[in-house]
Amino acid sequence: MYDNSKARSEESLIRTEGIEKTFPGVEALADVSFSLFPGEIHSVVGENGAGKSTFIKILSGALEPDSGTIYMDGQKFPHLDPHQSQDLGIQVIYQENILVPSMNVAENIFVGHEKTGRFGFISYNRAMEEARDLIESLGIDLDPTVKVEELGVVAKQFVKVLKALALESKVLIMDEPVAALPPEDTEKILNLVKELKQNGISVIYISHKLEDVLEISDRITVLKDGEVVNVHDVDAEEIDEDLISREMVGRPIDKFYKKEEIEIGDILFQVKGLMKDEDSPAVDLEVREGEILAIAGLANAGRTELVRTIFGAEDYEKGEFEYQGNRVKILSPRDAIATGLGLIPEDRRVSGLASGLSVKENVTIADLDKLGDVFLDMGREEDFVQEHVDRLEIKTPSLEQEVRFLSGGNQQKVVLARWLFADVDVLIFDEPTRGIDVNTKAEIYKIMQGLAKKGKAIIMVSSEMPELISMSDRILVMKEGSIVAELTGEEITEEEIISNAV
Repeated sequence: MYDNSKARSEESLIRTEGIEKTFPGVEALADVSFSLFPGEIHSVVGENGAGKSTFIKILSGALEPDSGTIYMDGQKFPHLDPHQSQDLGIQVIYQENILVPSMNVAENIFVGHEKTGRFGFISYNRAMEEARDLIESLGIDLDPTVKVEELGVVAKQFVKVLKALALESKVLIMDEPVAALPPEDTEKILNLVKELKQNGISVIYISHKLEDVLEISDRITVLKDGEVVNVHDVDAEEIDEDLISREMVGRPIDKFYKKEEIEIGDILFQVKGLMKDEDSPAVDLEVREGEILAIAGLANAGRTELVRTIFGAEDYEKGEFEYQGNRVKILSPRDAIATGLGLIPEDRRVSGLASGLSVKENVTIADLDKLGDVFLDMGREEDFVQEHVDRLEIKTPSLEQEVRFLSGGNQQKVVLARWLFADVDVLIFDEPTRGIDVNTKAEIYKIMQGLAKKGKAIIMVSSEMPELISMSDRILVMKEGSIVAELTGEEITEEEIISNAV
């Protein structure tokens, strides 16, 4: 394990020792030690699933570590709650919008802790004056009287930062602040981060864009599989994107599942010139009988949006679909199912399952016509569902059990049973084993292989590198909504995936 304790003359502002966090079947963080000094920009990098988000949530008090210690300003804490974290001066600026569009900039900066006047009433003038002072201190071109709904993406990021600084923050944690921004806007955010440093604010910067990380960071911590691989002092060391990329990947062979060789047949389903809107890049892909086609990429690459659009769950500007060589119309999930497509979504508990319905109802809901034209054949339904429950080894006390009471792995199997019951030919798996224990992962992989053997075509979105490499016949790498690389055979390596994705 890498020793993250660095000898420095000044006292660290934040220091963690031995932070551990485990979720069912997944070790998210293992013995993570980290330090942040006053006025330092310390970046944390790693591929999807490396543990960055879990670490942020522990510092912000949203999650409690299983073990370890947090030191802040010399005080020792076994864990923090959100109020403690804020009171200590830690603020997280997430990608999600936390602003009120109908309020102006000044109102957004101070919402929840409004400025008051002499007699305790809210003072609009005082808020406006202090907002101008904050804006001036960072050299930002921003009018505090403008409503947030009229601002561009970069200006909204500025407001988030100002909102955090208004709470007298000592530490800003910036989570992917330039994701999907064009270069000219990215530079504005990077300049703001540098200005924060000049104002004595410490920044923990999370980003997949390694070029940006190297430009602004004092130190860089590399995480992989929940562990600290290395900590680089940017000023003192010769480092580049290639070195960081290599450290982010590379695993022992026992991390990889052994997939059988399966004969791949003809093109079963094809997407041509698919565009989300008039400014989006056009996407083309095809998947063959017996093939497992993976879609890789970093956060915000557009992978989930792509497969949801293919399934008819999101609108698109233009594009064509072909099934078995014939053009088909897919404008809704109903169209997709009628064509022969099934989607096992990333968040199965929200969009994949009807949590208040039983296992039986969730399995048959996609193809009730099989059970009768007018009246449902209840006995036949029970036999069909029991067959799929046995086949997938779904652990449930009965077919009438509400799916919300099942484990994550068994919920995943129920969604899969639905599409096996409907007998679709193209299965789209979006993060098929996220949050699932190791044994259930192996079961899901065997099921996927069994489907491919029967000539089904599988499109798999995954953030897990061992899963991508072990299970894929071909990998498409996405970046900012575009497919930027196609990898086959010996090209399918961690290094190739990462180098194309960043």
